[in-house]
Amino acid sequence: MDVLTQFWLFLISLVANIFSAFSGGGAGLIQFPALIFLGLPFGLALATHKVASVALGVGATIRHLKEGSLEGRLVLVMLAYGLPGVVLGASVILKVPDQWARMALGILTIGLGLYSFLNKELGQVSIPSHRNSSGYLLGGLVLFLIGVLNGSLTSGTGLFVTMWLVRWFGLDYKQAVAYTLVLVGMFWNGSGAVTLGVLGNIQWDWLPALLLGSLLGGYIGAHLSITKGNKWIKRSFEIITLLMGLKLITG
Repeated sequence: MDVLTQFWLFLISLVANIFSAFSGGGAGLIQFPALIFLGLPFGLALATHKVASVALGVGATIRHLKEGSLEGRLVLVMLAYGLPGVVLGASVILKVPDQWARMALGILTIGLGLYSFLNKELGQVSIPSHRNSSGYLLGGLVLFLIGVLNGSLTSGTGLFVTMWLVRWFGLDYKQAVAYTLVLVGMFWNGSGAVTLGVLGNIQWDWLPALLLGSLLGGYIGAHLSITKGNKWIKRSFEIITLLMGLKLITG
């Protein structure tokens, strides 16, 4: 690839992942369509995007681990239920047409943004809930389903995880974004990338610029989410979900 294209890949990745790390998801709103626009077919763009997204998780993890705010049991629930769903979703997506799934996901994503907007105090204060065996079980099953979407679709599932952690487990937005970026960004996307890499192909010569942009964007966005507080994160989440939903619906 020429230097100019590498620069554009880096810039696109940087901007996409800053927004994603700040709002708790949505890097695919910019990054994935850009890969297709630059000439990659769907399956190749999907696998390449997934690999690059792992760097978002790494960059965000470096920043969030300084805060020491992750609870061990909830981490285990997200990994134990989410990872099998991701592998399942990634295993079947390359064989399934995704037009109708994208439409449904777009409508649901817009619904998430509107729900957050209409509930003014949602996610502003941490009020732990459903932290018993049945609560973790039901919460984990929903995370499994989101994991299937994460493995099979490119955009928006990090936002679903963020909202579910706020709504079901009672986290505030700042806490929920930390869990999403560390666990979805690094572990869920990592397992999806490995699965897609084994079953499909990856555009390796595009990855250096994408990985660097994702790593820096993840760190910068995570820093902003920690320093700006729940009100700014909530508003960013709502904007990103509405844009993401419209993008999924319109293609």
